Amino acid sequence: MRRSGVISSGMFLASLSPIPHPLLPTPMLTLYWLLVAVMVIGIIGAVVPMIPGMSLIAIAIFIWGAVKGFSSVTIVLPLAIVLLVVSLGIDFLATYYGAKQAGVSKWGQLGAVLGLVIGILGLLPALPVGGPILGILIGPMLGAIVGEFLYRRDLKVAAKAALGIVVGSVVGNLIQGLLAIVTVAVFLWTTLPSVG
Repeated sequence: MRRSGVISSGMFLASLSPIPHPLLPTPMLTLYWLLVAVMVIGIIGAVVPMIPGMSLIAIAIFIWGAVKGFSSVTIVLPLAIVLLVVSLGIDFLATYYGAKQAGVSKWGQLGAVLGLVIGILGLLPALPVGGPILGILIGPMLGAIVGEFLYRRDLKVAAKAALGIVVGSVVGNLIQGLLAIVTVAVFLWTTLPSVG
């Protein structure tokens, strides 16, 4: 009789051991979904200025490779690095192409760059949270208007130049967003089956 009490006590103690429950996430699964959440922020950042985009996605993929083994990211990590470099080029080329299509002079281009810098730094002290984002959206446009107006003395031409820069920048951001979505989709496709 006493022996059955020992067995039941042993069974009780065994039931307290940390056996993973099938409905509770493992630490690896939790890390995986946290990194996917970081990648979603990266997708948003590819479209919205001042939030890291493709670089954030590449870093999250690198972390997953460092934890799980780089053999798990042999396809998606090189893809993320290549698309990071491509997205940097797209950002520059799309803005340049939009400006060129609108007939922006060197003065307008210089004004847009200075407007970007002044917009970020100038609104930072005034509006620490939204100032740099507002500055990166409005600064290049106002800078291009001022630069073109100083060069051509025609406000209508200056406004057209600013519109070209804004349209080029928006198109570039949308292309970067698409590249970010493709990268995250490839990551999920190649790694999700082996998570757990």
